Amino acid sequence: MQSSLVDAQDADPPVPPPDAGDPDSGGPLDGMVIERLADERDLNEVAELEARCFTNPWTREMLAREFAQSDVAHVFLLRLPDRRLAGFCSCWIVADELHVNTLVIDIPYRQRRLGVGLMRRVMEEAARRGAHRATLEVRESNEAARRLYASLGFQLVARRSRYYSHPEEDALILWHEHLAKPA
Repeated sequence: MQSSLVDAQDADPPVPPPDAGDPDSGGPLDGMVIERLADERDLNEVAELEARCFTNPWTREMLAREFAQSDVAHVFLLRLPDRRLAGFCSCWIVADELHVNTLVIDIPYRQRRLGVGLMRRVMEEAARRGAHRATLEVRESNEAARRLYASLGFQLVARRSRYYSHPEEDALILWHEHLAKPA
C-alpha cells in the first residue's frame, strides 16, 4: 500500500484550528462535501487522481477489486462545491482499528488544509464505527505528510525497510492510539 501525499501547507500550523474539518464553520472545507464512493463514475475519478499523484499508483482494476471484495474497505471523497473531486482517503476499518491506505489532495487544491479536514472526518467516522486506534505508513521523505499526521496525534512507532518503490524508500509506521468519538 502507498500512503499519504500532502503538501507542506496542509501540515501548518502544527495544531489545526477547531474548525479545520467543519464545513459549516467557514473553515477549509466550507462548501465542500465528504461522501463515500458510490458508483463507477466515482471509481473512475479516484483512479485518475491516483494516477496523477503517485509514482506507483493502483490501477482502476486493482481499486475495483479491493472495494468489491471487502466489507472493510472504505473510500471517502472530498468534493468541491461544483462536485469536482478534490481528494480522497482510502482506508480499512477492521475491528477496532482504522488503517489509512491513501490520503491524497489533488495538486490544484493543496495548501488549503483540505488534507487535515478530510483526515479528521475519516477518523471521526472510524470512531463512530468502533475504531479506537489508527495506523498508516508514510514515506520517510514525505515531511509534509509526517507533520500533518503529527498534528493529528499520530506517533512514529516503527520502520519498514524498502517498503516503497519508484523510488525505493523506507516506510515509517505511525499510530494514533486514542481515536475519540465526536460529540
